[in-house]
Formats: sequence, structure tokens, C-alpha cells
Amino acid sequence: MANRKPEADGKAHIKLVVNGEPTEVAFAAHKTLLEVLREDLNLTGTKHGCELGECGTCAVLLDDQPVLSCLVLGIACEGREVQTVEGMADGPDLHPLQTTFADLGAAQCGYCTPGFLLTAQALLERNANPTREEIKDALAGNLCRCTGYIKIYEAVELAAARMRGEQAEPSHESIYGRR
Repeated sequence: MANRKPEADGKAHIKLVVNGEPTEVAFAAHKTLLEVLREDLNLTGTKHGCELGECGTCAVLLDDQPVLSCLVLGIACEGREVQTVEGMADGPDLHPLQTTFADLGAAQCGYCTPGFLLTAQALLERNANPTREEIKDALAGNLCRCTGYIKIYEAVELAAARMRGEQAEPSHESIYGRR
């Protein structure tokens, strides 16, 4: 509940579900979800970016919808479900998006990658066969300084095909670049 008042110890105490696990956490009431995830829950896959809601680096899924965790107060997450990049894999098995990002070199420095992965996951959960334009639109709030975006789009397309059960493999150009 967003109106929740701090407890006697000056901290907010909330219960939420993080990466499928019921979680209780106490934190300074002014903290953003980004800060709670990184500082109080030790989930450092979510990255600090601009902290102004402009780069998408801190994107997580809140009740299955991509949000910028730097703009969400932690206390607003009482009773809600949060997924971070740490929750994408199924045990030792990477999510198809994680695999295709690695296979195609869609991550250069990797700093923005968690936000891209989660935003793309939300897209593929609501649209199993997105067009390139739909992928671009969905990822428009995520900025990357390294890749030029083409490999990211190709990785999302390949993951979508694999998730649909197709025997899809990356093209030679996707792996080695265009000449």
C-alpha cells in the first residue's frame, strides 16, 4: 500500500513476492524499488542508470508489467510480485532470451541487458510472434550505448521463434555480422 507509514524503528516493513519467493523486507521508507532490490535484497542484477526514468536500465517486472524501478517507491510494492533478471532462469536453464542474447552477442558491456531482457520477456508473454516494429516499440524505453540495437532485435526474434517451438538457429550474419 502506497500510504503505509513507517514502523516505530523508522523503517517500512512490507511483504511481497520477489522472483517467485514470498519475501519480507524492512527499509528506509524513502527508498525506491531499485534501492530496495539492490541494497536490501542483494539483487544486484537490476542496475542503476540515470535514476530519472529515461534509460530503462533499471527495468523490472512488477505484476508482470515492465516498470522503471528507479521511479517506484518500495512501499508501493506491498503485496505485489516483482521479477528481476535473477528470476528469469529456471534453475540451471537460462531463459531463451538469455540464451539468444549470449548466442548473438546482443550484450556488449551488459549493463543495460537486464532491463532489455525483462522488457522483452514481458513483450513475448503477451505477443508470441512480434514484428520487428513491435519489438522496437516495446524496447524503445531501453537505451544501449554499445550495440546499435540490431543484435538485440535479432535476439528477441530468435527467442520468440524458439519459444514458439520452432527449430530456429541464428543466421550467419547475426553471429558474424554483415559484410
